[in-house]
Amino acid sequence: MCALAVTGAGLLTGCGADPDEGTNGVGRLPADTIQTKTRAAAGSADAVRLSGTVVTSGTTYTLDMSLKGDGGTGSVTAKGSTFRLLRVGKHLFLKADAAFWNHEDGGKGKGGGSDTAAATKLGGLFVKVPTGDPSYKKFSGFTDKDVLLDGLLTLHGTLATDGHHTQSGVRTIRITGDKGDGGTLDVSLEGSPYPLRLVRAGGAGTLLLSDWGKDFPLEEPKKNETVDYGQELPAS
Repeated sequence: MCALAVTGAGLLTGCGADPDEGTNGVGRLPADTIQTKTRAAAGSADAVRLSGTVVTSGTTYTLDMSLKGDGGTGSVTAKGSTFRLLRVGKHLFLKADAAFWNHEDGGKGKGGGSDTAAATKLGGLFVKVPTGDPSYKKFSGFTDKDVLLDGLLTLHGTLATDGHHTQSGVRTIRITGDKGDGGTLDVSLEGSPYPLRLVRAGGAGTLLLSDWGKDFPLEEPKKNETVDYGQELPAS
């Protein structure tokens, strides 16, 4: 009788069983081909949910975003503050409490005085972010499915496979860049070869990717939930 072994991912193996039996077959492919197929699958999906952390320019952002072709919605936490992002087409909205805006403005208000009038006005409402404001460029990328995935789903260095694993109960094949130093990506072996878990190179965050192809409502907030602050938001 042959013994069963438990791998680091909790997957039972043994008896010479084929770990790719009954899968979509990508586990048998070279790592570079797997990466090509998973990027194609991600690009063709209508929607996805991203949750986890992204480190950029020294700041750690915790994301929980639902994305599709014409926009996205969800929450972002950075520097102890949580805010909501919503983009429909080119229109980007940001919703946060007064404390967030007071912090972003340095407590100075739009006119440079030592008051919190601006923060009070913006707190708790969806603020329409002007396309020319620095905040638009800073935050709109978190709502852009194609741009975000294109930047995230590339491993760096020499690609290799790193065994069969599981992610949220789904069997996966893991590919790595430079033995993990260039990032790791777990790709689904069930159904379409969607990427399910990404560990970015250089400790730049870990993201889970789920709800592939699941649509969600995306519409601009009502007028009584929105404030137009003008052409320039408090410095962010």
